[in-house]
Amino acid sequence: MLLSTHSYTLPLNGKYKLLLPMMFWRSFLLLLSIIAINDVVAVVVTNAKRIPSTLDGPFDPVTVPYDVSLRGNAVDLPDTDPRVRRRVKGFEPEQISVSLSVSYDSVWISWVTGEFQIGNTIKPLNPNTVASLVRYGRSRFPLTHEAIGYSLVYNQLYPFEGLQNYTSGIIHHVRLTGLKPSTLYYYRCGDPSISALSDIYHFRTLPVSGPRSYPKRIAVVGDLGLTYNTTDTISHLTRNNPDLVILVGDVTYANLYLTNGTGSDCYDCSFPDTPIHETYQPRWDYWGRFMQSLISKTPIMVVEGNHEIEEQAGNQRFVAYSSRFAFPSKESESSSTFYYSFNAGGIHFIMLGAYISYNKSAEQYKWLERDLAKVDRSMTPWLVAAWHPPWYSSYKAHYKEAECMRVEMEELLYTYGVDIVLNGHVHAYERSNRVYNFTLDPCGPVHITVGDGGNREKMAIEHADETGNCPEASSTYDVYMGGFCAKNFTSGPAAGKFCWDWQPDYSAFRESSFGHGILEVKNETWALWTWYRNQESNSKVGDQIYIVRQPDICPVHHTLPQRWFADS
Repeated sequence: MLLSTHSYTLPLNGKYKLLLPMMFWRSFLLLLSIIAINDVVAVVVTNAKRIPSTLDGPFDPVTVPYDVSLRGNAVDLPDTDPRVRRRVKGFEPEQISVSLSVSYDSVWISWVTGEFQIGNTIKPLNPNTVASLVRYGRSRFPLTHEAIGYSLVYNQLYPFEGLQNYTSGIIHHVRLTGLKPSTLYYYRCGDPSISALSDIYHFRTLPVSGPRSYPKRIAVVGDLGLTYNTTDTISHLTRNNPDLVILVGDVTYANLYLTNGTGSDCYDCSFPDTPIHETYQPRWDYWGRFMQSLISKTPIMVVEGNHEIEEQAGNQRFVAYSSRFAFPSKESESSSTFYYSFNAGGIHFIMLGAYISYNKSAEQYKWLERDLAKVDRSMTPWLVAAWHPPWYSSYKAHYKEAECMRVEMEELLYTYGVDIVLNGHVHAYERSNRVYNFTLDPCGPVHITVGDGGNREKMAIEHADETGNCPEASSTYDVYMGGFCAKNFTSGPAAGKFCWDWQPDYSAFRESSFGHGILEVKNETWALWTWYRNQESNSKVGDQIYIVRQPDICPVHHTLPQRWFADS
């Protein structure tokens, strides 16, 4: 266990004024926890290798030296790989996936029928020619229930000579309702009228919301792509048998390709003169085929990353992302696929969009206020937020890139007591100490960056605090706020500087390796976070900590802000 010389501030009447020495603080919190949850503490202490908890923090920063051999095989799977080739005939379903609605009693089943087209002359399929139907039940035979959904086709069009256009197969989304919690369901999807039904698949619903009701394991991964590193990540993740997968953006990296299928690790470096940032949309189909073995049985929840922007004719963006996945937007009273929420047992997840407006007058911010105000912490004690670019990263890549979003939203999330923040974007792993407004704070969330899923772009290995690596503030222009928000620090060891001269105190652990995370919530105050390195398989851990909620000393906001009433 790492001992720390840092101090935290103790909240008094909702304000943070009393600074306590770390040794007193640790003893005080540990005593509270032993009284509250004897059983979990006993497990932690009696383990052969003691797993630290956030009660032991804040921790002195740790950097694991970069091992060049951990670059792995960052090469995309070719279209000849059998794992990405089309293996169905006619209008039989493929790319089958499950995603959640807002609660345990409903899920979405999605799939694709028919073949995509790419070229100079394309003719979109008619989605009305194939039914969107799911038969399902608690027994494999017979499947006693039936649900009908909707279908669509999307196009990726480029009005420039020589660029190829794309039209998708027919994408189907069907919502199943009235499901029992923690129950195994079997299903088939497709169109029985044309003998185009899938094989029988299965999924298990999540537990009912409650303070002692949680999924056993939630996998968290980001910046996945479809490389040989990706295949390692998904193989290890699958062996950890998660109940849910959270993908924090950057799905396929189809935008690292030209429309003719020529790819590069760096688009702007290789193709600086293209009239528009091209994409090769079949990479989405390859990804859906590769992932089907996992996400046809394990629900996946996705939030957009920058690689999903995919601009096309008519200034349209995010079309593939918004078309291919089903989102509980309507169920969570969101008007967008870019932000939504859902419950997973006693956890309330909030998925936010970093690439649309998020200022205090934006619809996303107003929705976030309403959603947070409705959270019942007696039923969902844990509050987890996820979006793509991190607010707290010490790597040179994307340093302070999302500072405008932090300035706009951090106070609101802090006021409502968000426990954990999940991000990607930076191609490395990093876990923070509890932090708020760049200050160590026992009531701030733990920020975790897992942008190390396996994509073909280079891994982030340089740190902003290393000599010569501090970016210029001019590199942080935010197009969604129309200006700069990242400024020099005004207090603390880095006062007057844009970067620290050593690893920041908010950064507890960082390592440049591919991998994935597993979140295991044990009860209403203790959760185990584990990060697995790819090179060590799923049986060894790279980083592990118990994240401990402290509701007694960190009261949360429970009422709607007055401004919300004025806007309603």
